[in-house]
Amino acid sequence: MHSPLPPRPASLSAALITGTTASGLAVRKLPIGLPQAIVKHGGSILWALLIYWAISALRPMWTPRQSGVFAVVITTTVELSQLYHAPALDALRETTFGALMLGRVFSPWDVISYAAAVVFGVTIDQAIRGKSSASR
Repeated sequence: MHSPLPPRPASLSAALITGTTASGLAVRKLPIGLPQAIVKHGGSILWALLIYWAISALRPMWTPRQSGVFAVVITTTVELSQLYHAPALDALRETTFGALMLGRVFSPWDVISYAAAVVFGVTIDQAIRGKSSASR
C-alpha cells in the first residue's frame, strides 16, 4: 500500500500559480512575435495548467489525480459553456477578463489541449510531492 503524497508547499503553489499566470498573459498579450498557433494554444494550455495548480492548492490533501480529474471537469465545462449564448454572458466574454477566464469560441481542440495540460501538471505535481516525501 502506498502512503499518500504530502501536500505541495503553499509557497511553491503560489509560485506555480503566479508563474503560470504571468506566462499565460505574456503568451496571449505581449507582442513578442510568437506564431498565432502558439498564442492560441499556448494560452489555453497555460490556462488549464493554472486551473490545475489552483485546485490542487485549494485542496492540498487531494491526490494529484483527484485534482486533475476536477480540473478537467472544470476546464471542459467552461469550454462547453461557450456553446451557450446569453447577452450578459456574451458581453462578459467581450471583456479581457471574460475572454481570459471563459473564452469566446468553442473548440474541441481546446478540450484536448486542456486535458494534456492537466496530465502534465499532475505528472509534475507527483514528482514534486514525491521529492518532498523523499526529503523527509
